[in-house]
Amino acid sequence: MTWRVRARVLDTAAHTLVMGALNVTPDSFSDGGRYADAESAVRRGLEMLEEGADLVDVGGESTRPGAEPVEAAEELRRVLPVVRGLAAAGAVVSIDTCKAEVAAAALAAGAAAVNDVTALGDPGMAGVVASAGAGLVLLHMQGTPRTMQVDPHYEDVVAEVARFLAGRAAAAQAAGIDPSCLCLDPGIGFGKGLEHNLALLRGIPELAAVGYPVLVGASRKRFLAGILGPLPPAERDAASAAAHVLAIAGGAAVIRVHNVVVGLQTARVADAIVRAVAARG
Repeated sequence: MTWRVRARVLDTAAHTLVMGALNVTPDSFSDGGRYADAESAVRRGLEMLEEGADLVDVGGESTRPGAEPVEAAEELRRVLPVVRGLAAAGAVVSIDTCKAEVAAAALAAGAAAVNDVTALGDPGMAGVVASAGAGLVLLHMQGTPRTMQVDPHYEDVVAEVARFLAGRAAAAQAAGIDPSCLCLDPGIGFGKGLEHNLALLRGIPELAAVGYPVLVGASRKRFLAGILGPLPPAERDAASAAAHVLAIAGGAAVIRVHNVVVGLQTARVADAIVRAVAARG
């Protein structure tokens, strides 16, 4: 299976893709404030490339539980210099935004994909993505970042998420987005309790059966502390690796990580076991 992001075709059959999460925000749950200026953010993005990331996902608005929305102008101020700098260096950049205005500007600055946590919630987003031929990640979220962890409820979380993502993929295609550009994200931690997250990680084969590459972002999420106890986010990389390797075994094609070194090692060992891919380097 491949994932097309503008002029590039990423081969998810050859190996699991590793997406590095680069938050240029003051309030993201894991690294908020560390890369708030463009220079340090570009430097960290280039480090991610050197560490083996296939894509760098640049976000200027926190989607942690309880986060307040950010105006488009402020989001653009945060992300555009970083997108330009990384794209100029040859990085495959995705822009983590739910705003069509921000996506359009980031794509014009060289981004290749849009990571949309609202799955085309902005009516203008589909047209922006379609006209650019950009890759698109459609994520499932119950509620909004501000409300999503207030008593999330499902009858059958895997079936409901699979049905939602299939519906959003159909809507994207109806709006002119090529199916080869789509990637689906079950939204670990986005309006889910601990058992919902665990069920989704067990249910990756059902999600992959929808017919598109599946992205899993379990990196440093709060549910891991629900299993292990009150670990701070930076101490959850080993736990993240456990979740990601099992997701890859279930058919995940992309993992989104904060620690690229650990993420790449996780993916390569999982690939060697699951896909019999043992290439070194």
